[in-house]
Amino acid sequence: MTTTTNSPGTTPTTGSTGPAREVEDLLRGLEVQRQFLRFTVRGLTDEQAARRTTVSELCLGGLIKHVSGCEAGWIGFITEGPRAVAGDDGDSWAGAFRMEPGEHLADLLDAYEAVARRTEQVVRALPDLDAEHELPPAPWFEPGARWTVRQVLLHVLAETAQHSGHADVLRESLDGQKTMG
Repeated sequence: MTTTTNSPGTTPTTGSTGPAREVEDLLRGLEVQRQFLRFTVRGLTDEQAARRTTVSELCLGGLIKHVSGCEAGWIGFITEGPRAVAGDDGDSWAGAFRMEPGEHLADLLDAYEAVARRTEQVVRALPDLDAEHELPPAPWFEPGARWTVRQVLLHVLAETAQHSGHADVLRESLDGQKTMG
């Protein structure tokens, strides 16, 4: 049995090596980024979470909603193939970055938690990370390109980390609070 140290605030890795370790490392890395994002919105009212604090259209609640939907879609890609992430119209895409009237931050966070649990269930049940699907047609994907589960998880992790950084800027603009620093 081996033990390694991880980022501050995370649990040391104890256990196997190889594919099972890779799965755990990827899921742990994703959970660390989710924690940063959730920490950034701590203590906010719905009104604060819906407020635009920069010249962009982004708001904190909208970012939670977006990463939740993005992760759910890509996990759907793993289980169902390209139709799960096939493009939709621009208005619904833009709406995924906003908190609409009647939406509540607590509900968005609950939905995000459910997506996270689903991700962990799906990924842990897979025999390996090499299963792949062809990507749907989109201007940003090379025609005929395929992604493995591993590539999907790395994409979701990168997307979550990027939006966690956006959230930190939005929160600092809102009330001076910082996730890190």
